[in-house]
Amino acid sequence: MAEITLRQAARWCGGTVEEKYADVAFFGANNDTRVLEPGQLFIVLQGARDGHDYIPAAMEKGAAAVLCTRRTGDYPAIYVDDPRKALGDIAREALKRIGAKVIAVTGSAGKSTTKEMIATVLQSTFRVSKTPANHNNDIGMPMAILAMPEDTKVAVLEMGMNHFGEIEYLSNIAYPDVAVIINIGTAHMEFLGSQAGIRKAKMEIVSGMDEKGMLLLNGDDTMLRNLEQPPQQRVTYFGRTEGCDVRAVDVRQDGPILRFRAEAGRLSIPVAMNLEGEHYVHDALAAVAVALKLLVPTDRIGESLSQFRNISGRQEIFQAGEYTIIKDCYNAGPESMAAALNVLGNRKGRRVAVLGDMLELGGRAQAEHYRVGRIAAEKADLLLVYGPLAPRVRDGAITGGMPENRCLVFREREKLIEALKQNARPGDVLLFKASRGMHLEQVLAEFLTEET
Repeated sequence: MAEITLRQAARWCGGTVEEKYADVAFFGANNDTRVLEPGQLFIVLQGARDGHDYIPAAMEKGAAAVLCTRRTGDYPAIYVDDPRKALGDIAREALKRIGAKVIAVTGSAGKSTTKEMIATVLQSTFRVSKTPANHNNDIGMPMAILAMPEDTKVAVLEMGMNHFGEIEYLSNIAYPDVAVIINIGTAHMEFLGSQAGIRKAKMEIVSGMDEKGMLLLNGDDTMLRNLEQPPQQRVTYFGRTEGCDVRAVDVRQDGPILRFRAEAGRLSIPVAMNLEGEHYVHDALAAVAVALKLLVPTDRIGESLSQFRNISGRQEIFQAGEYTIIKDCYNAGPESMAAALNVLGNRKGRRVAVLGDMLELGGRAQAEHYRVGRIAAEKADLLLVYGPLAPRVRDGAITGGMPENRCLVFREREKLIEALKQNARPGDVLLFKASRGMHLEQVLAEFLTEET
């Protein structure tokens, strides 16, 4: 990663630094003393506690300097009015200095998987850096940029949001050359009001792009195919329907292998990935479209996708003793919940769905949980639901034809675990799916501790 002096960083963000510390350099940044590494810039933020209280711990851990609002001791520091904004300003200039081509990715569901696929394909040709894990907000993305090696040629940045203005802010840090919107769903409806509102928030991704930028959109998503206001940037559509510039044909699930051909003009690229579920086709098509824009040789595209493996917590399918586990606890919305249930429904054996609440759906929460129950009735043989909205899932499942004794509702995690241990049988296929805030991965961990 690039060395940045306090003098440079202060100039970039409009901060001040004591002259005796102006030539102190840092490598990367962090706002968490628990994982802070020696040489990093410690970012002081206001949370439940005043971030200034953690400065001594940060310096003890080896922080090179601090980004803060006031002097609380004699240590290297940049003083600013707003450390959060200053972090973004520093990251913007650092990314300019690296000079990498920037790929920005957003969407309601699948954006992390799409980001990972794009990075996997581009790594066959370029030195690629990407945002790790869920570093897709106004703190995580700038920190990811500051961790990038100086020789990075392509930066793949995931951009998340749950309020208006958040992606606009990120886009104006990154200045994307290529932007991808994978879909417009219903996640974050609580804050954005409608799908039209979600689309408006996602379209903020073009804010930092110039007219020569390229915008890649899911052509099978009616919200993206029928934009209220066409952007200035050139648009490329990817999808399965006719008229898409990059199109998937001959899609089929061949056991654990998802196969299709990606066609773009006269090009035809065979794709075979170790993934279950046709919902991954759009993620892969986005990666193909980006790779073609960056002139990656076509033979490397299919080969790279064949080597792709999903990130931890996102539809991991594995054997645990006599059980087949589908672990998909990273996050959940109505679209990804339906996709996960479809994967479960295509499995042989007794199918058990362990589902938790989907968060941030606002006024749509009751209806969407009911709809998930209707889907689960068709895909699962036994349903265990957990959370305040679990009764709505049960109601939907019963309406969909699932017997009441096969739909169990829990408000307490311990009782869910106990029931799971009592009801699970050797040979079962168990899906674990919920929003991240439900911590369903802990239920799975405790279940496996006892069973394996």
